[in-house]
Amino acid sequence: MTQCKVGESADSDELMVFPCEYGLKVFGLESEHFEQHVLEILRRFCPEETCFKVQKNVSKKGKYQSLTVTFTAQSREQMDQIYQALKDSEHVVMSL
Repeated sequence: MTQCKVGESADSDELMVFPCEYGLKVFGLESEHFEQHVLEILRRFCPEETCFKVQKNVSKKGKYQSLTVTFTAQSREQMDQIYQALKDSEHVVMSL
């Protein structure tokens, strides 16, 4: 698995080389179902065999949580679809 490399693509418009390992950060309200919801969204756009490594952090006051989900991204189109689905989710406050 390769890391996303900036500026090494033959296509000058593309900043990342796919496939690559990608760390996606997603923020939402603290809920026992938030992680499951985020992973369900990701699974819709990833191959069935994709493995997800999840790191979870909760804010000091316990109101918010963040997930860093690391997985193998396949294409810019896939990432655009994932970000749009996260943006459309009422459970997601922000994603990076």
